[in-house]
Amino acid sequence: MRHIAIGLICVAATACGPSIRNNGDDTGDDTVDAAPLPTGDGSERKCEKMDVLFVIDNSGSMGQEQTNLIANFPAFITVLNNSGLDYRVAVTTTGRNYSYTMTTPIGSLPQSQSGGDNGAMLKPASCNMTKRWIDKADADPSATFSCVANVGTGGPSDEMPLSAMRDAFEERMADGTNMGFRRADALLAVVFLTDEEDCSYEQSVSLGFGQSLCDSMMEPVANYVTFLDTYTGHHSRWATAAIAGPGPGSCSSSFGDAQEATRLKQFVSLTGTNGVMASICDGDLSIGLMQALTLFQSACGDIIL
Repeated sequence: MRHIAIGLICVAATACGPSIRNNGDDTGDDTVDAAPLPTGDGSERKCEKMDVLFVIDNSGSMGQEQTNLIANFPAFITVLNNSGLDYRVAVTTTGRNYSYTMTTPIGSLPQSQSGGDNGAMLKPASCNMTKRWIDKADADPSATFSCVANVGTGGPSDEMPLSAMRDAFEERMADGTNMGFRRADALLAVVFLTDEEDCSYEQSVSLGFGQSLCDSMMEPVANYVTFLDTYTGHHSRWATAAIAGPGPGSCSSSFGDAQEATRLKQFVSLTGTNGVMASICDGDLSIGLMQALTLFQSACGDIIL
């Protein structure tokens, strides 16, 4: 198993450059959970913070990928520590609960999926976490991530990474579950890790016989870009990396097979310069993690309030 080389670590080991405006709060607490609003006090400071959410596929085929992610995360943290950024990291999964009705020749049949985390940032009792995210100042961020990112393979089979991301910053903020994670003066970064296609849907549906939820009723990808633009306050204030099947078609690696993630590819494309698509079929997640982190640090330097 390869790890991130020392030379690669040095490439990204710089703090972000151009400045963003102070949010006007003199208390020193920059935590918010909605779109930041400019206050116009005129003071400025460098982009020094990054809030990172990992959305990890916890379906049955993801065991080896999770192990590789955990093995390479210490190098990811080393780069962040060397950069001087004040970071926090949280984990949720691709699993969401749903219910819908299917019309069949013998009548209407209820369909459902359960066991999803629905965007909740994970805080397993076994990981001894005091909150639903990991801060730079915590005793051992790498060890804590190794614990919380071991999400298992018993999750729902219809993966919905885009909806899970939105749930994390919408429903789970509204009900207080993830409250406190988001900081006004930090770049919001989202990493998706999956070997399947996204099947995100959010509307109430009724399918005809022979129709598939994941083929017929998915939420338009552009809606998730619009959501993050609104949530963060500006398109420059968030970035994303998808480590998934790059296409065309399926691919294979030491992890096994991966479907082409066409919807995540579209999401990254619509994100523009703040998005990157990395291949889960590289067989070494250090490659995708480095691509993600290099992009995030560049995006941090280009924030516009």
